[in-house]
Amino acid sequence: MHSTTILLIEVGALLFALGMLGRIGRRFGLSPIPLYLLAGLAFGHGGLLPLQASEEFIEIGAEIGVILLLVMLGLEYSAKELVGNLRSAAPAGLIDAVLNAVPGAGFAFMLGWGWEAALVLAGITWVSSSGVIAKVLGDLGRLGNRETPVILSVLVIEDLAMAFYLPLVTAVLAGIGLVGGLKALAIAVVTVVVVLVVAIRYGHVISTFMSVKDPEALLLSVLGLTLFVAGLAAELQVSAAVGAFLVGIALGGRVAHHATEILTPLRDLFAAVFFVFFGLSTNPADMPPVLLPALGLAVVTMSTKVLTGWFAAKRVGVAAPGRLRAGLALMPRGEFSVVIAGLAVASGVEPGLAPLATAYVLITVVTGPALARLPDYAWFKAFVRRRMAVGPPPLPLPAEE
Repeated sequence: MHSTTILLIEVGALLFALGMLGRIGRRFGLSPIPLYLLAGLAFGHGGLLPLQASEEFIEIGAEIGVILLLVMLGLEYSAKELVGNLRSAAPAGLIDAVLNAVPGAGFAFMLGWGWEAALVLAGITWVSSSGVIAKVLGDLGRLGNRETPVILSVLVIEDLAMAFYLPLVTAVLAGIGLVGGLKALAIAVVTVVVVLVVAIRYGHVISTFMSVKDPEALLLSVLGLTLFVAGLAAELQVSAAVGAFLVGIALGGRVAHHATEILTPLRDLFAAVFFVFFGLSTNPADMPPVLLPALGLAVVTMSTKVLTGWFAAKRVGVAAPGRLRAGLALMPRGEFSVVIAGLAVASGVEPGLAPLATAYVLITVVTGPALARLPDYAWFKAFVRRRMAVGPPPLPLPAEE
């Protein structure tokens, strides 16, 4: 009974503090995500006021937060839009993998680590945080922007790639051999294909079982289906985030519209818990020794993400401001990077990998949302217009004889 009382006190105080931080951030035109992360650092192990009774509750809430962020993102788009975006964004997805995975692998080799650690760090630097980016786009009111489907396409390709990458890297780190790795990869491929086919061909049938006239029943049905599919996907070694996203695109019409309205408050609540938990899992004392290497890696791979977004948006005819917004929005890394680093830590591949990955993700996830706001500032718009208008200097004219 006493532990339950402490749990209520800690969770209540934490949520109230998050509410105040969110209000402060929005008053100054800032995304609350960095503030939530800093709150997690303050309340985590080694922080100013560590939580004792509520860590397990917050961890479960964090998992639900990622799932809700992805299902809400999926509700914004239809299955046909998804397929069209995936086809058009396939070259951008390939460029994304090369530009962002290769620096991570190269950095690992520079540190003298083995190929297993290089494979892990390549995944950490490759994949952007769908959860963080979805929250940023919502906070900045950009869900209806022309570049947003491009951003979504890159994220979906990355998430689907993770559905194949995670089983493969798990097998490599476990040392179960090539046959075991191929078996895990085959299960992941079959699962993703089946879920995609069901979502695209039979999504309208699923929607008919849900009534928009009963908000309570709709809430329970959509939330239950999302958690069930996400859990099933995770059990089959496929990303829970991918499963949740596919549930979102499978629902359409009025069901998707009303589901978005009733799920929004839940998404905001559990998304805040997710970002806090990410900070809770980090000991601030482990950060200083790896801060400079992580900062250098972050600068390189955040720049390559900007190039990725610029290239992807340019391919579909988005103007220069939209290209820049797409690139800046893709910079944060988050949940998948943490999962990949956790696999490496559990296998004992490289002791220095965990603090480096943590510092790297924190740098990108704190600075990324702040930098994503740059295109909204008038002084930045004027600066970009001037730079684009100036162009290269003219060539000198030949001297008259």
